[in-house]
Amino acid sequence: MAELDIQIKRINDKLQQLLKQQALLQKENADLKKELEASKKETSVHHANIDELKQQVSILKMNTVEMNETDKKEFEKRLNLYIKEIDRCIALLSQ
Repeated sequence: MAELDIQIKRINDKLQQLLKQQALLQKENADLKKELEASKKETSVHHANIDELKQQVSILKMNTVEMNETDKKEFEKRLNLYIKEIDRCIALLSQ
């Protein structure tokens, strides 16, 4: 009977260790998910900054250099897209 009690105690100890390990892993997983979410937000901000800087570079190029016909058409296309987006935003705000 004592042998059975010893085996049950070992199993119980191992079960307790596994439960502690599971709790630690769950906490680590939650922390990693928070870190991932923060990284995604940071990446999104960086992408927005990159887009804004690209727009600024484009505007600066227009002011300093004569544009060829292809560049002019590309710039007009981009302006038209911005205008459409602004119109869409205004329409959404006025609803």
